[in-house]
Amino acid sequence: MAVSQTFRHKDYALVCSAEINDSGRFEPALVVSRHAWPSRPRTISVPRGAHPTAEVAIAVAHAQGIEWISNYG
Repeated sequence: MAVSQTFRHKDYALVCSAEINDSGRFEPALVVSRHAWPSRPRTISVPRGAHPTAEVAIAVAHAQGIEWISNYG
């Protein structure tokens, strides 16, 4: 089961998701794409961790996305 949420920050869309692993914990994932052309979606590395809920994993991915935009966007 995968859960995802899309956020907008400045000129970017952040697709933050969480997928359940074999131990019943959630792993975060992040894809960032720019709203303006070229909008090449980029999969951003998120520190792996077994989070207790999908909401926590999505929050971790969202924070990583904000940091990535601040540094590279």
